[in-house]
This record gives sequence, C-alpha cells and structure tokens, in this order.
Amino acid sequence: MELRHLEYFVAVAEELNFTRASRRLHVVQSGVSAAIRSLERDLGAPLFDRSSQKVELTGAGAALLPRARAVLEGAQSARDAVLEARGSLRGTVNIGTMISVDILDLPAMLGRFRADHPAVVIRLRVAASGSAGLVKALGDGDLDVAFLSFSGRAPAGLHTRALAAVRLVLVAPTDGAPSTGSDTASLEEVVEHPFIDFPPGYGIRDVVDRAFAAAGVDRHVGLEVTDVLAGADYVRHGLGLAFLPEFAVPDDPDLRVLTVEGFDLRWNLSVATSATRRASPAAAAFLELVDDYVQPVR
Repeated sequence: MELRHLEYFVAVAEELNFTRASRRLHVVQSGVSAAIRSLERDLGAPLFDRSSQKVELTGAGAALLPRARAVLEGAQSARDAVLEARGSLRGTVNIGTMISVDILDLPAMLGRFRADHPAVVIRLRVAASGSAGLVKALGDGDLDVAFLSFSGRAPAGLHTRALAAVRLVLVAPTDGAPSTGSDTASLEEVVEHPFIDFPPGYGIRDVVDRAFAAAGVDRHVGLEVTDVLAGADYVRHGLGLAFLPEFAVPDDPDLRVLTVEGFDLRWNLSVATSATRRASPAAAAFLELVDDYVQPVR
C-alpha cells in the first residue's frame, strides 16, 4: 500500500467521480483508476461501486476513508515537522468561513499570512451551507480552521474560541408592519408577519429559532437568504421582517430598527479547529494572526 494510492482514493471518495479526481490530482484518469485497482487488490475488497451513472463508496471504502485521511495527515505532519526544524514553513492550510463576515478582515489577514509565509498554500472555502457545513468539514478533516457561529454549547469534537458577539436587531420597513408605535416590540407582536431569515444551519437562524421557541410562538419564514449584508435590501422592499447583526443594517430612512423585549439576542463569531487532530505548523501560524484582524463592532 502506497501513500500515493491512499491520496488517490481520498480524492475519488470526496469527488465521487474519477474524472474530477484526476483533474484535482493533475493525473491522467487511467492512472487514478489503476491506483484504485491496485489498492483494492492489496486490501482484498472493492472500495467503490462503479456504474456509467455514478460512483459510490462500498462499505469497505467508507470504513477506509477516515483512516486514509488520518494516514495522509500523519505523513504531512511528519513532513511539516522536518521543514519546521529547518526553519522553513511549508504545507497547506485549509480555511473555511461564512459568507460576508464583516467583523473579520479576512482578506487582509490572508494577505499578511501570504507575505509572511509565501511557501504555504492557502485554500479558502466559503460555506454556502453555513456554520453547520463548516462543523462537518472540520470533523471530516477537509478544513484545518473555520470561522463560524453557533449558539449554546460548542459543537462536539471542536476547539472553539469566541472572537466577537454582535447584537441582533429586528429590522422592518418604515412604512410597513409592525405598527408598534415605539422602537421596541415583543415576539408575540411580530410573529404574524412574514420573516426573512437564513437557511437552517446558519448561526443567526439558530439564535432566532431558539428565541421563538423559548417564547412559545411559531413564525413563518417566507424567504431564506445566504448573504447577511443583503438582508436589509429584502426588508426595504417589503418582503418581510429580519433579525440582522447591527453592522449589517445601513442608516436608511426606509428601515426601522426595533429592539425585542425580553431577549438579548447575540450572534457570535468563533474560530474553530478539530479537537482530535493536532494543528499543522501552517495552521498554527495562521491562528496566531486572528486577533489582529477582528474588527471593532458597534
């Protein structure tokens, strides 16, 4: 069994497509197929079910995948240790983040990291599936570091560190419902109106869902968006009310900002790593920069 064969196996298992895996590996498809056949002979079991329509992991393949990743991570860790001893930081750091996280100046942080460590390959993934997708990617070993949001206890299997907590406010159109006559409202007063929110798995959605559950009232989410900075635009055009971080609400005469009675709703930003895998030297160096690039929040 060769490390190269395990690398090819992981690529096919993640892509579930031999053509995409070969492109990712920069290897001809026949070479990838030959490596997988060799690995299957060594292990005495088929790792993939192949058909003209799809490729799927067999039971043996699913059992091998986390162990193959661990072996490859161990080999990379050994290489990193040697390079670190020679005073040269190399390797790859896989970073995950949510869409539009304004309280973290990630472009500036990545620019500084690239300038400090030009030999390190940076891979950035913006998770359309929100924090839940980032948690899964960390657990699967696809990410080294992630910037995410969660309410309540930290997700199992992760080391997390809080970076910022931003107050959520209720945003409504100036010339629309609710007509509370003040800058405060209860959840019971607004629950009959349609809401704009983020898909399940996003940190803000989790915070707001928990608040309505605690109040014992149900609401209707009529529109789901994935960009926190676009939320106010949908409110402005009368599509519903929205709970948004204060930094995402522009100073706009067409918008009203309401405080919800009885609830101090906060959206948090944390940095997370796996609790079961040691951070690589490249990931550790990246984490050292985080605090310098968290923006002040209002």
